[in-house]
Amino acid sequence: MFEDFIATDRWTKKPVHCIYQALIVAIATRHADAVDIKFLVDGKTVWVALPHPAWVEYKKRTGRLITDSLAVEIAGHYLKAALEAGEGMGREMYSLTVEETLAHLETAVAAMQALASA
Repeated sequence: MFEDFIATDRWTKKPVHCIYQALIVAIATRHADAVDIKFLVDGKTVWVALPHPAWVEYKKRTGRLITDSLAVEIAGHYLKAALEAGEGMGREMYSLTVEETLAHLETAVAAMQALASA
């Protein structure tokens, strides 16, 4: 759902094509342990960093795991929201907090469930 999507840039009102490209587990490369998810946004590289502690917190709260495919959905949902809120076209990296990650997880899962039941 959020691996290949169109967002509308808030400021230009132009459609922006976003495509998931890679997922890399980054350990202390930026002094932040995270899962970095790479997208091409109209051909330009953009990274969304999801903090490792979000995996632990989600498991503690729900007993379930964040899979790689779910991480891509979380990052894609966040990226779409950021672009549509006007937080975006010049940025190369977005770093989320644990709470932001979990909030986007819940919203992305709800959107996928709504699509599946439609």
